[in-house]
Amino acid sequence: MSRRPLRSGPRNATSIYLPPIAAPLPESSTMASKLLRNIRLLLPNPNPNFPLKRLTVTACQALHARPYSDVTQPVQIDPSIPKKPPIDGVTTVGKKTVNRGSNSLSSSLNEAELAKFAAIAETWWDAEGPFKPLHVMNPTRLTFIRSTLCRHFRKDPFCARPLEGLKIVDVGCGGGILSEPLARMGATVTAIDAVEKNIKIARLHAKLTDTIMWTEKLVEEHREFDAVIALEVIEHVADPSEFCKSLAALTVSDGATLISTINRSMRSYATAIIAAEYILHWLPKGTHQWSSFLTPEELALILHRASITVQEMAGFVYNPLTGGWTLSDDISVNFIAFGTKNNQ
Repeated sequence: MSRRPLRSGPRNATSIYLPPIAAPLPESSTMASKLLRNIRLLLPNPNPNFPLKRLTVTACQALHARPYSDVTQPVQIDPSIPKKPPIDGVTTVGKKTVNRGSNSLSSSLNEAELAKFAAIAETWWDAEGPFKPLHVMNPTRLTFIRSTLCRHFRKDPFCARPLEGLKIVDVGCGGGILSEPLARMGATVTAIDAVEKNIKIARLHAKLTDTIMWTEKLVEEHREFDAVIALEVIEHVADPSEFCKSLAALTVSDGATLISTINRSMRSYATAIIAAEYILHWLPKGTHQWSSFLTPEELALILHRASITVQEMAGFVYNPLTGGWTLSDDISVNFIAFGTKNNQ
């Protein structure tokens, strides 16, 4: 049974429309819960003399699927791009910051992927352009982000600015379609991207005209954030393991990390590539490489090695009748993972 859309106060510049979501399925029968239970069987044993059973209990005791909920609970096609990236640039206005590609993440950059997105950077805010799927999916992504962050940091998800006081970095921000609503929800947002055109578009759209500062190497400067978000980015990087280690380095102890991507399944090949790129033409051909997708098990293990424990996963499911996306326990195609950094 669907619920009425939630609204955080009046629908104005400080509010975000959140679509209805389906009622959660029982945890014992959900795909995500079965997946997360099986991950403990895949965790590597670094010491053959140490019983794997004891190791997995310690590493996975918090690895479980919690049905998504809005109820609070106590508790980043022309390959000719520069070999040496320019110096990072940051623009800050009040609670909103846009930063030009961090060198700390440069080791995981895929230049061919950067070139593809640079070629279509001007279309970021065209709701009917190549990034239309992200525009349509954005309210659903924000529903999950708001719910998990408010629960983890004990915030009220029903107030007008539920993320007030949180420092968030949006890695691979593109044109800022996620950064802007996060800032409107009260967060202090730093948005970084390796494509210079993306940052220019983000600045222009957000009308960031105040002080311009320059910074280098967020990790080496020991910049840390309460939450690190990288949506639809990891499938475009050269080294997912190094990328996740960089995300962990940017996260405070017990901070939150959110990553969304596409599962490497036959269903994702049929829908995210064949249908979306070649039949429906939602995306330019060649936007995704199926071999670069990660399964939920692989992502959880990569994050585990980076000292991030996955606490929750949810799927994004497209409804062709309504033309919208909803949160689901089906993680066979698009999915998002919420994890917390282990205390150091």
